[in-house]
Amino acid sequence: MTSVQPRKQRRLIYKKFTNKDYNKLLSAHLSKELRDKYKRRSLRVRVNDVVRVMRGTYKGFEGKVVKVNPKKGYVYIEGLTRKNARGLSVMIPIHASKVMIVKLYLEDKYRAEKLKVAQT
Repeated sequence: MTSVQPRKQRRLIYKKFTNKDYNKLLSAHLSKELRDKYKRRSLRVRVNDVVRVMRGTYKGFEGKVVKVNPKKGYVYIEGLTRKNARGLSVMIPIHASKVMIVKLYLEDKYRAEKLKVAQT
């Protein structure tokens, strides 16, 4: 039996997620140049991509992706840190939908091949 409360329904959706669904959470827009080159609007963010933050306090910040959290949909960008209560430097999570990919990491053969096929 399922709940009729929308907040519980939303919570249960994430419990049924597969890896493919989490990949959708990590998709981000491509820059204008990349969009023209690869004929795609968005792509999954991965480590070593260079991204630009498009929304929020850190809007305009550009850096390399150091870590990706697929379960939460967050990316961690090199140089984007703050001090926590103990005085340690911690990385700030940014949701993947709030960044734009500026430069792709194409060392992954599967990813490069997929983009090459889409290009033709």
